[in-house]
Amino acid sequence: MNTVKVKREELLTKVRSNRDAHRTLFLKAQEGYRKLVIEELDRMLADAKAGRPIARSINLVEPADHTEDYDRVLAMLEMSVDDTVILGAEEFSQYVLDCWTWSRFAISTNQSYAAGSPVPRPSRDEEDY
Repeated sequence: MNTVKVKREELLTKVRSNRDAHRTLFLKAQEGYRKLVIEELDRMLADAKAGRPIARSINLVEPADHTEDYDRVLAMLEMSVDDTVILGAEEFSQYVLDCWTWSRFAISTNQSYAAGSPVPRPSRDEEDY
């Protein structure tokens, strides 16, 4: 099966639900990310004050926010005059199953930050400056 006809209102409900779940996870990830950045900056400041070598960069991947992808689909569906919409396999995968090309990376990154997962850091002996 390459296409499916779906009720526009049911699809709107599903995409809104997926969007809300993504946005909630992103906002929680953003909190965890900021906490880790502050911890890293505090460590760098302590190293500077103590006269130790100072790391000059923070290697943390930012949380991924793809809310605009959902918003674009929602706007298109809201403006549609049709009661039914035909979706191809890829669109169905994205809009209904919430499986986008960016999903795997975004979800794993955001879940890690949302859970407050510590970022592995090398020991003092292994650090290169």
